[in-house]
Amino acid sequence: MLFVPALRRSTFVPSLRVFDRTLDRVFDNAARSRYFEDTAEGKQDDKFIELTFDVPGVAREQLSIGIEGNVVRIETLAEAKRQYKAAYELAQDIDASASEAKLEHGVLTLKLAKVQPQDRSVKLTIN
Repeated sequence: MLFVPALRRSTFVPSLRVFDRTLDRVFDNAARSRYFEDTAEGKQDDKFIELTFDVPGVAREQLSIGIEGNVVRIETLAEAKRQYKAAYELAQDIDASASEAKLEHGVLTLKLAKVQPQDRSVKLTIN
C-alpha cells in the first residue's frame, strides 16, 4: 500500500489582488466625494466675504445659491451632470441684495456683503 500526501486548498481563498482592488475603490470614492469640499477658498474684509469654489462641468443655469441669515447653500439642480451640494455657516449675517455671484471657466466666485450693524445710540442733552 502506498500513501501519497494530498494537498488540500480551502474552497475560498481571497487573493491579495481582490483586496487591493477593493481598497482602491473605497479610497477612490472617498476622494471623489470630498473633491468640492477641498477646493473652497475664502477671504474677507470689513464689508465683504469672498468665497471661491471649483465647479468644473457645471453651467450657471444648473446652480442654485440660497442665502438665509448667515447660511449660504450651494447646490446643483437634478438635471446637472455633476452633483454638488454644500452649506456654509458664516460668522456674520449676509445682505443678499448687495451680494453677487459669478461663474467663469468652472470657478464660482461669491462676493457676499456683510450686514453692517446699525448705530442706535441716542444723544441726551444735559440739564
